[in-house]
Amino acid sequence: MDEILADNLWLEIERKYSEKERHYHRLSHLENMFSELEFVKDKILDFRTVSFSVFYHDVIYDATSKQNEEESAKFAQIRLTRLGVIETDIAEISNQILATKSHQPSESSDTNYLLDADLSVLGKESPIYTEYTQNIRKEYSVYPNFLYKPGRRKVLKHFLELDSIFKTEYFKQKYEVQARENIESELNRL
Repeated sequence: MDEILADNLWLEIERKYSEKERHYHRLSHLENMFSELEFVKDKILDFRTVSFSVFYHDVIYDATSKQNEEESAKFAQIRLTRLGVIETDIAEISNQILATKSHQPSESSDTNYLLDADLSVLGKESPIYTEYTQNIRKEYSVYPNFLYKPGRRKVLKHFLELDSIFKTEYFKQKYEVQARENIESELNRL
């Protein structure tokens, strides 16, 4: 692999996740995901592929767009092709990135671990969850409360309507109860 190319691609990822309008979808989000995935690394079949999915899943992020995952997947495909990643892996990474749009259970256990790591903040202690909600609100500051609050309620209710927010046993055991409490609490504040 071309070390200079790899370094440049990392700098590009770093710049994207450091954009000024980002308050939650930053490098710290990636760091948290990797911290969570470290606990289940032995259960992940292809950690390299999942790692690329973590790096690129929110690389394109615009609070006013409904195409962030699609754009992130395209962005990843171009960069990973340049890196020489094989087509089947690029297709899997693209599918994993697209899965973060709906967070539906997947037949792929690796995808389920990725999705659960992405949502792990929902089950964190109350102060961390509160900071997350404040940062999400900042990202969506372009919307006044009369638009933001109904949209946020819809998202939160969607999670509560699921049989389980988390797809893997590990994350269900670790975060499901607290996530539901956090979401209920946020709904009551909205």
